[in-house]
Amino acid sequence: MWYSNVIVLSEMISYYDISGCYILRPWSYKIWDLMQQWINNKIYKLGVENCYFPLFVSKDRLEKEKDHVEGFAPEVAWVTKSGDTDLKEQIAIRPTSETIMYPAFSDWIKSHRDLPLKLNQWSNVVRWEFKDPTPFLRSREFLWQEGHTAHATFEEADSMVMAALDLYKKVYQDLLCVPVIPGYKTNKEKFAGGHQTTTVEAYIPMNGRAIQGATSHNLGQNFGKMFDIKFQDEKGESKIVWQTSWGLTTRTIGVMVMVHGDDKGLVMPPRVSPLQAVIVPILSKKLTMENANPYCISILEDLESQGLRAKYDDRSMYNPGWKYNHWEQKGVPIRIEVGPTDIEKNQVRVVIRYNGEKIDLPVADLGVYIKDKLEDIHKAMFEKAVTERDEHVVKVTEWKDFVPTLEKKNLVLTPWCGPEFEEWEEWVKKTSREESLKNRGEEFEEDTTATSVAAKTLCIPFDQPELPEGTMCIASGKPASCWVLWGRSY
Repeated sequence: MWYSNVIVLSEMISYYDISGCYILRPWSYKIWDLMQQWINNKIYKLGVENCYFPLFVSKDRLEKEKDHVEGFAPEVAWVTKSGDTDLKEQIAIRPTSETIMYPAFSDWIKSHRDLPLKLNQWSNVVRWEFKDPTPFLRSREFLWQEGHTAHATFEEADSMVMAALDLYKKVYQDLLCVPVIPGYKTNKEKFAGGHQTTTVEAYIPMNGRAIQGATSHNLGQNFGKMFDIKFQDEKGESKIVWQTSWGLTTRTIGVMVMVHGDDKGLVMPPRVSPLQAVIVPILSKKLTMENANPYCISILEDLESQGLRAKYDDRSMYNPGWKYNHWEQKGVPIRIEVGPTDIEKNQVRVVIRYNGEKIDLPVADLGVYIKDKLEDIHKAMFEKAVTERDEHVVKVTEWKDFVPTLEKKNLVLTPWCGPEFEEWEEWVKKTSREESLKNRGEEFEEDTTATSVAAKTLCIPFDQPELPEGTMCIASGKPASCWVLWGRSY
């Protein structure tokens, strides 16, 4: 209920008459737009070019790669009619674009001179989730970017995978002030049809849940074989390309809302806030709008000269208290108040959204101060989120402690027998659900829930703690080969 109130009252979304589909209002779309500009600048430097492929994919193409289509089959939306006429062949609306793009790759790639091919598209996809939809987090239509590349060698492809994952880590940490844990997905959780999946995982303090932030996949040569994407190497020999795909969605916005929001509404990270500062005049008999305008407009011009996104709220139909509440709900990082005493003293009052700090400052060099203060806010918000996350990542080496540790809103790091032992992942999921429900006095949970009490593997973190020799897997009792991170996930 808190989450729904925040995203509606802050004017981020409006609900639509088709379940799982939402209207992104300008306040949320601007966040996506700023992220898009930032990502484009980064991927261009990696040699990636933007393009666009069609929304539809034929049934034959979608079903060409067996594991891939099985991974998406329950969520695929199909077009079966044109007007009153049944289509001769069903057409799928893209759940992802591998099978749409790779036949074109086969046409375009003939020689080693055509490699690497690095493309990205900004688009929408449809996945007809059967779980309860939640705006941004789990919707049936969502926006994303998806990168697709083809390379001559596995090493080149793997380097691209890691470059994309590092980009996603920076999106969360450098833009959204959200710390993430990078790592490998287990075989059970990896991308359907791919060779290996890497991920960045975030933590939501208010309920202790994890959420997958973004993924980057090394597809190996599987799709290359299926779609006959071959090239002649420098020796004239025919080879199959090595491929990658990687994607980040508007889920990022929902993660940001939950990590930073409070009882007043949004708390916006400064670098993606649609407005970074808003100027509110405190009008009275002593200060009319006519008298406030020149002073406030000069402040606005000063802020804009520093490259800041700022607004002067000169609406006369709302009182200052209403405006304070309005911009706090929307999470604007800094509010600048201007009253009659401030004008007399040639100053302003600055109010910081994330911690409520209030500072009286001279107007001289205010723009420079605000620009620096926004960077301080970014740093403080990130450090707070890191502290909250780190306090809730707990090592557990015996099964008896696993569910009780989860119940304390923690992510759990355990010794594990290896990513290939899928049957033991399923055992943990089943057993943790049963124990959690028993502790709560419940017998079952709905299949449609997006907030299961069962634990699942999040990743095998790149940053592995020392694993003493003889350490046993928490589930199977086999010798452990790594540490794996578990959590209750969205």
